[in-house]
Amino acid sequence: MKFILGTKEGMTQVFDAKGVAYPVTVLRVTPAKVTQVKQSEKDGYEAVQIASGEQKAHRTTRAERGQLGGSYKHVTEFRPRSGMNESVASFAKDGMLDASVFAEGDVVTVSAISKGKGFQGVVKRHGFHGAPKSHGVKDMLRAPGSIGGGGRAGGRVAKGMRMAGRMGADRVTVKNLKVIAVNKDANVLLIGGAVPGRKGTLVEVRSI
Repeated sequence: MKFILGTKEGMTQVFDAKGVAYPVTVLRVTPAKVTQVKQSEKDGYEAVQIASGEQKAHRTTRAERGQLGGSYKHVTEFRPRSGMNESVASFAKDGMLDASVFAEGDVVTVSAISKGKGFQGVVKRHGFHGAPKSHGVKDMLRAPGSIGGGGRAGGRVAKGMRMAGRMGADRVTVKNLKVIAVNKDANVLLIGGAVPGRKGTLVEVRSI
């Protein structure tokens, strides 16, 4: 059971010994403190709670500082997955985690909040093709077309109809990404491929 929190720094490329280029996402890992190890007998479930990113004390409540043993920006729990032979037994309170928990070649799952796109139309949001750009069509090229009627929904708009609306800013999980390189001194992970979110997004990384 391996996991860590990192901040997305951007993307770059690295070359292997044969000169093949690989696109990678750079994650800056802030050392995290294990603030609580939850047990089934006491808490009803197993989990490891970690906190990272120290901040000024007045930005947190006294209860938070007492429970976490400090003032932190990010607090996250990671639970063992059933059927994966994972356990919290190897973790202890006040232990520290950094980029060295992963090694080159590890396959990981990452989760983050994707980029927010704002209010978008159906062409960008759902991939609609739009109307033909001929035969007198002038101002309806990106319109959604009919959204109801036909007796299918009884004279109303069916629930789940693809329409214009807010796009992005959702929690996205990407599986089966490979750790290309680990810089333990700089606490940096290079993850092969793209990771959800903008620069500065908090990213959860855990082993498959």
